[in-house]
Amino acid sequence: MSRIKVMTVFGTRPEAIKMAPVVLELAKYPEAITPVVAVTAQHREMLDQVLKLFRIAPDYDLDIMCKGQTLFDITCRAMSGLNQVLVKEKPDIVLVHGDTTTTFAGALAAFYHQTTVGHVEAGLRTGNKQSPFPEEMNRKLTGSLADMHFAPTMTARQNLLQENVDPGAVVVTGNTVIDALMATVDDGYHFTSRLLRHIDYANHKVILVTTHRRENLGEPMRHVYQALKEIVIDHADVEIVFPVHKNPLVRQVVQEELGELDRVHLIDPLDYQPFANLIARSYLVLTDSGGVQEEAPALGKPVLVLRDTTERPEAVAAGTVKLIGTDRDRVYAETRRLLIDGCEYHKMANAVNPYGDGQAARRIVTAILHKYGIVNSRPDEFAFY
Repeated sequence: MSRIKVMTVFGTRPEAIKMAPVVLELAKYPEAITPVVAVTAQHREMLDQVLKLFRIAPDYDLDIMCKGQTLFDITCRAMSGLNQVLVKEKPDIVLVHGDTTTTFAGALAAFYHQTTVGHVEAGLRTGNKQSPFPEEMNRKLTGSLADMHFAPTMTARQNLLQENVDPGAVVVTGNTVIDALMATVDDGYHFTSRLLRHIDYANHKVILVTTHRRENLGEPMRHVYQALKEIVIDHADVEIVFPVHKNPLVRQVVQEELGELDRVHLIDPLDYQPFANLIARSYLVLTDSGGVQEEAPALGKPVLVLRDTTERPEAVAAGTVKLIGTDRDRVYAETRRLLIDGCEYHKMANAVNPYGDGQAARRIVTAILHKYGIVNSRPDEFAFY
């Protein structure tokens, strides 16, 4: 039996977290698969944290990150570097993940080489090409280039079918982030940070906050932080842990609004392992991130999303996530409701997670093996009811 060469391409921390289970699953089939891992390092330090955690050693590291990089820089440098890798390796299939600029560049480079493209976490849509920017168009353009679509949910599958994707090219797998979480969260986890070790998770309501979206920079973020300031002042049992994004535009406003408050802990971004375990010990999450909308519900934590749109509507429908935007009064009101209304809190906390069962990577690899005639059957598909 001839082996198939499967090349995975990723470049940011979120991609690495979600592709790590796939990389590890591919390695379980040495008789059938030759795996190749290529990273662009679109985000250098944050990517390295995840590679170390999951013990993944890339075969190719393009190391494209540069100070002040633009979307043009990332796209061009990634395309140029991946072209050289593709010329040398000649993979049978290239796997890209999600919605980053690396994702789109990887899919386009593979297409130019007439190489099969597999899109992990395919089919997410907001319907607004400006929100989130540039992720929505990265997803759509990658979807147009892909030959295999690994949709995390039935909603994502339906989005693809509405775009006339061949139903036979779509497999509903669940989201690989759930695979990663199950391998990472541990009730006995010991934080290395003294601050995180000494927070009173049992008696205080810890709110985990993350913000970074381009469309929220400036006044929208300021309004969110002003609402959080009022929450802390009005509720003596609340603590906020805020891993602050390294974007100086985010840091400046955070310091101005929250920097002098007791019970607000502004910390540097966390590695994935402590971050996942911090979610598990928090009471509530406020975020404008995409991935956290999947991770927190899997751990039974309500999520208030600081956006007006989401490409992850399943959690909204299930009741684990609520879209609240960035209006100061609404952020305050929705956060306060979950702090004082136990019924509302438990309704969100106990809703069923719609994103996966920890078997997504297995389904993805089985689908690839089936495509190339190595196994006889397609994988079972993930179903959320």
